[in-house]
Amino acid sequence: MIKSLLVGVDGSEYTNSVLKYSIKMAHAFDAKLRVITVIDVRIFEWSVYMGVDGFAPVFPSSIYLDESRNLLNQKAKSVLDKCKKILDQEKISYTVEKVDGSPVDIICEKANVTDMIVMGAHGEFARWGTKMMGATTESISRQCEKPLFVAQKKVTDITKILVPYDGSRNSNKALPMAGFFSSKFNAPVTIFTVDNKNEMAESIANEGKEYLSAYNIPVDIQIHKGNPDEEIARFSKNGFDLIIMGAYGHSRIKEAILGSTTEHVMRNAKIPVLLMK
Repeated sequence: MIKSLLVGVDGSEYTNSVLKYSIKMAHAFDAKLRVITVIDVRIFEWSVYMGVDGFAPVFPSSIYLDESRNLLNQKAKSVLDKCKKILDQEKISYTVEKVDGSPVDIICEKANVTDMIVMGAHGEFARWGTKMMGATTESISRQCEKPLFVAQKKVTDITKILVPYDGSRNSNKALPMAGFFSSKFNAPVTIFTVDNKNEMAESIANEGKEYLSAYNIPVDIQIHKGNPDEEIARFSKNGFDLIIMGAYGHSRIKEAILGSTTEHVMRNAKIPVLLMK
């Protein structure tokens, strides 16, 4: 089901966890890794930067631009060299690539020839301590159609999987991936349904359990009342190592205006989140 992973690295403090999770999955799935780092050339493509007062233009010198580009190229090479050293030790099939361009555009394009994208929840500016998700990761979660594995900084074995399930089409797409991961990592699955109408919630949760019965894996169901955004993030702290969920729930319009459950979980969960489209 998963035979190739597109692994986005940028040298940030999340690169280590992205690589380690990718290695775990490569071994479990017998998959090939395509490691990529993107040099964002957009910062070199402007010719005039308006000063703070919006009046006096500042023209960067060609020397400054050349030096900046050289520094970014050196950093990219260093990142990929370190990745190659680690992957060689793991005896994994892989390729590495450095590409100039817009990170979101490049990754979405490269994703067309892979089964899954693996990225960190934050990028190079994670050290500033923001609680917001990295801009590149968030954009890819919206624009790319392939499954997206969002890694947190802490790395753990995948021994227990949480699947938020509301019966929606995208939620249903998470079930085969949950069955696949569970069978490969020998990890039990918990179907988690949040609904204030108990009868409906039980029916929805049992639907998810029935689907996974074909995988011959341990499946539990949990039904909670409350706000799905808060309940999923809170419940995931009960010993789970991975959340697999659909990228959208029932109400696409409501989520676009108010902020989706998906985004809330990605920003607040302390464990990796695998998004299915």
